[in-house]
Amino acid sequence: MSAASPLDAPDAPPKRTRRLRLAAWAPVIVLMVLCAIIAVVNPNFLTFGNFVRITQTAAIPLVLGIGATFIILMGSIDLSVEGILTCSAVVLSMLVLNGANSNDLGILGALIVLAIGGLIGLVNGLIHVRLRIPSFMTTLGTWFIGVGVANALLGGMAIRITDPVIRGLAVERFLGFPWGVWIAALALIVAVVIQNHTRFGRYLFAIGGGEDLAVLSGIPVARVRITAFALAGVFYALGGILVAAQLGLGNAQIGTGRLFTTVTAVVVGGTSLMGGEGGVLRTLVGVLIVVVLSNGMVLMGVPSSVQIGVQGLMIIAAVASSIDRSKLRVVK
Repeated sequence: MSAASPLDAPDAPPKRTRRLRLAAWAPVIVLMVLCAIIAVVNPNFLTFGNFVRITQTAAIPLVLGIGATFIILMGSIDLSVEGILTCSAVVLSMLVLNGANSNDLGILGALIVLAIGGLIGLVNGLIHVRLRIPSFMTTLGTWFIGVGVANALLGGMAIRITDPVIRGLAVERFLGFPWGVWIAALALIVAVVIQNHTRFGRYLFAIGGGEDLAVLSGIPVARVRITAFALAGVFYALGGILVAAQLGLGNAQIGTGRLFTTVTAVVVGGTSLMGGEGGVLRTLVGVLIVVVLSNGMVLMGVPSSVQIGVQGLMIIAAVASSIDRSKLRVVK
């Protein structure tokens, strides 16, 4: 008789459970250690003004990361972040009070932009599900289409936003924080409710954990996938509104680099690219890690070229730690 494997020992499951719990808390621990180190090196990190800067910087990546989290939880990927954000920001700049035309739709213009973002996400989901095209290919096409539409609308120009309500999202403050921060916080609360307290949220985890089993369990997989992409589109459009408000303009380059930051924050926060594990609160932690690290490096005088390299190493390490390689037959 062969010797028993360590995995067969009675205490193996508890040990594995403890490892999983430690892994879940790892991003929080990293964030706390990171804050402690930066605070020791530069005490200005702990000032209220710097805290406001961190939250203001984190607001847009958080909103975008929430949308991406819903997709990644299903085991899919959404590359259309920059396309939807850019298109949304440009359309918003043309609908509200601006320096190029006589439109003045105000809040109604922002609502129209959110609807457009949801519609683009809906198209993403329909193409992905109905035509059985991989999500990364579908959304890659949408990325370029969104940027192309923005270029076509503006012809390479930029439109300055003068609408006081939209600009107020970045300029006006409540309790010391810009209104954009409060909107991002509200978006997070809505996302947590959707994820943890609705059937749709439970279905996302089930599909990410195993789509075949989800189908056998009676879960309407196709409908959930399409809805998730539409919902993600709304969050990306909201990100576009916040970006346009922050910069005070709309142009075709406004979304450049947002995809990298978004995916980095989601993965660093602990949401697995394999699907079925993670969540929007983990994305919040991931966003804070990315933003705090960037803020800390600026305070410590680290060159921008080195900052980019550190961020690249961080996402590679996060992806390596989030993938269960025992489930992968082929690395591709």
